[in-house]
Amino acid sequence: MSAPTSPAVAPVATVPARVVRLARNGVALTFTLNGLAVGSWFSRVPAVREALDLSAGRLGLLLLAMSVGALLAMPTSGLLSQRLGSARTVTLSTVLVAVGLILAGLGATVAGSAAVVALGMVAFGYGSGACDVAMNVEGAAVERRLGRTVMPRFHAAWSLGSVAGAGFGAGAARLDVPVGAHLAVVAVVVLAGTVFASRAFLPQPVVDAANGSTDTSAAVRRRAQLAAWREPRTLLIGLFVLVAAFAEGSANDWLAVAFVDGRDLSKAAGAAVFGVFVVGMTLGRTAGTVALDRWGRVPVLCGTVLLAAVGAALAVLAGSGPVAIVGVALWGLGASLGFPVGMSAAADEESHAAVRVSVVAVIGYTAFLGGPPVLGLLGDHVGVLRALLVVPLLLLPTLALVPALRPPRAAEDTPASPEGATAEQAPAAQPN
Repeated sequence: MSAPTSPAVAPVATVPARVVRLARNGVALTFTLNGLAVGSWFSRVPAVREALDLSAGRLGLLLLAMSVGALLAMPTSGLLSQRLGSARTVTLSTVLVAVGLILAGLGATVAGSAAVVALGMVAFGYGSGACDVAMNVEGAAVERRLGRTVMPRFHAAWSLGSVAGAGFGAGAARLDVPVGAHLAVVAVVVLAGTVFASRAFLPQPVVDAANGSTDTSAAVRRRAQLAAWREPRTLLIGLFVLVAAFAEGSANDWLAVAFVDGRDLSKAAGAAVFGVFVVGMTLGRTAGTVALDRWGRVPVLCGTVLLAAVGAALAVLAGSGPVAIVGVALWGLGASLGFPVGMSAAADEESHAAVRVSVVAVIGYTAFLGGPPVLGLLGDHVGVLRALLVVPLLLLPTLALVPALRPPRAAEDTPASPEGATAEQAPAAQPN
């Protein structure tokens, strides 16, 4: 498979180990804060639904606004990250995340307008989508230089942020804190922290002047973006990430509401159940790096996909609440690795990482576009809890896509890690 032409970048061997470690910490903090923003929003969805008096179907359409914003960002976010660098892209996109949170909160509690909430969700989704691509590209670059698997731990940091967001959201719901005040505080914290964290990112790769002018390199970047859409491996990875995103996103969107409606829990208890799911994801992403380095992507992902399918089915069909919560935890564990490993697989070759991650993200985020309204409309007929059975039904056929995530045998890029190992020698490049 031919790879798209790309501008030459500065050799990574010139990046000192101390700078890589600082970048690792900055990326982890960025993931954490993005997760805090997302977890805070989803934990207050039941309160927003109540404030606006929405049916499940109308709530699904409202949640669709966030996915629309994210999909609008995805096609250009890879090019934006290449042009401005990951740090600037993350900072600018987080401004939109903060604005979106504030608008959504005020729209629900002050204006009482679904239209204002939807506008906030479009801004939130656009900022979160652009930030997602940029921080994953930066995380893959750091992973490559460290010479070991760390991407799932970055996503574990995102999950920890979501746990914190869900926890604060449950507490805010219990104390009847207005959604607008809660989300405004979260927006300020997330923006300030992200600006600080992005300052530690790796130095931006520079275009080699011998390859042409800035205008030429911009044209090359656009051609590379189009070429990535014709790569079979990239498209298969995108399909895998699509289902992984649906398995994760359906829980983010609907788990709290499903347990409130289907199992007669309070809004605070529903937010806590969502927290159980995120804790399961966090544990899976923390321990998953060891499993991936030891056994490789293919066997580990096959196991986790099956675990997610069993857990989701148990969460819906279990006759008792405690057993259903165990299913939620297993669902979180099983869904933990699909998205981060998919992003790592898309970024296996550094010179094409930004455009391929962007393509995979566009395909993957289609789940966030179609998932909320489909499950919401289905929930109007069979109940939101029963509608979640779609998750295991989609996960099982995904096993056929797992082999596409196997790393290429010979990487086009062989950057050196700070310890002097090349990408081909590094443990992260070896598992199948």
